[in-house]
Amino acid sequence: MEANIAKLTQELLDKNPAMSASRARVWIELLWSDYEATSAKAGYAIRGAEFTENLVRQLITSYGDKLHLFAAKNPKYAHLLNDSDDTLQ
Repeated sequence: MEANIAKLTQELLDKNPAMSASRARVWIELLWSDYEATSAKAGYAIRGAEFTENLVRQLITSYGDKLHLFAAKNPKYAHLLNDSDDTLQ
């Protein structure tokens, strides 16, 4: 799974140059774990790392360039991601 996270982190950095590497990694880990936790709570079986990687990749493709703007608007993630010292803009 570490290789998947590293690969997705780089894809997010390519899509969003305003984000630092550490912040991109936090985003990938949050998206990954949030999907797995939500699926488990809903009673669905975990479909495996490949499925989760593809789902997170779709989120990066659709929203990756805007993720750094999302943190301030969502209290669930704000305390983890709203750190102005960690963006490149």
